[in-house]
Amino acid sequence: MSPAQVEIQLIAAITAAACALPGVFLILRRMAMMSDAISHTVLLGIVVGFFITKDLTSPYLVLGAALTGVLTVSLVELVHRTRLVREDAAVGLVFPALFSIAVLLISRYAGDVHLDTDAVLLGELAFAPFNRFAPFGSDIGPIALYLMGGILLINLFFISLFYKELKLATFDAGLAASLGFAPWLIHYGLMALVSITAVGAFDTVGSVLVVALMVAPPMSAYLLTDRLSRMIALSVAIGVVNAILGYWLAHLLDASIAGSMASMAGITFGVIYLLAPERGLVALARRRARQRWEFAMTMLAIHLFNHEGLPEASQENREEHLSQEVRWAPDFAARVVSRTVEQGWVQRQEGSLNLTELGRQRAKQAIAG
Repeated sequence: MSPAQVEIQLIAAITAAACALPGVFLILRRMAMMSDAISHTVLLGIVVGFFITKDLTSPYLVLGAALTGVLTVSLVELVHRTRLVREDAAVGLVFPALFSIAVLLISRYAGDVHLDTDAVLLGELAFAPFNRFAPFGSDIGPIALYLMGGILLINLFFISLFYKELKLATFDAGLAASLGFAPWLIHYGLMALVSITAVGAFDTVGSVLVVALMVAPPMSAYLLTDRLSRMIALSVAIGVVNAILGYWLAHLLDASIAGSMASMAGITFGVIYLLAPERGLVALARRRARQRWEFAMTMLAIHLFNHEGLPEASQENREEHLSQEVRWAPDFAARVVSRTVEQGWVQRQEGSLNLTELGRQRAKQAIAG
């Protein structure tokens, strides 16, 4: 493995971790599409910052991008508060408008400047190792590595410092306000963090991968755990693994690195969506099937209990009579009977079905509600 390959994977892993941290709170706040909006509209802040400074390396571009992200959130909430449109529609109205203004400004006034909108959207990690950080003439690695590393540290510091406040404001903003916190301030701080992360990853991975890394790993982690701290750790781990596997997928297919990483994030989410132990589709299907059988077994127990000790019990409690009485198909009725016998609820005696003490208790519990 060459040094450039190692650097690319390090940049990708750090970027994935940096994006996953604020992404967790976007998912929990049901604001996943806000990451898409901010990752596009910060381009307007970059353009305006460039017009003011005339320098593509100026730190004011990051400041402009962060302020534009906050502006995006403010406009979305302003439109939503009118109650004329829903929040998702407000996002769909605001971010195309701001993004299109940025594209128009670039095409009209910065056509000769290297501010390529295609690169912003798609990014190209393969070129990141060529842009070196060399203070005092000493090459110490790619600029993107230090930039995203710094953003990762900022995200970690913010979340660690305001962890309790973020947790409370995310799950119960009303309670947070009543306890003297300022949920709106935490909200805008989080959105500023999303903006800084998005603009930092622009030149390296592009906005498409930023959205994928902010949404897919946290959503995958959400399906695996109910604890916030564990969700954050899993999001970072899944994001890093997706980044590394995506790089090698791109290497294998000779394809876009950012596109392969985004695809890997989607594939990972799909697998977890199917196979998650508690919330996956397979687990849900098994749970429904188990509930169906438990309901049928309970119905059989109630049926036998209602006829127990009555003169017609010898006829009503016969196995072949169930398909007529309970209106079950013969095959299904036979399987229900077999399951209740295996569970110790029912005993077969001379062609009749009789409740055991366990089955009788289960029937009484079901009838009692």
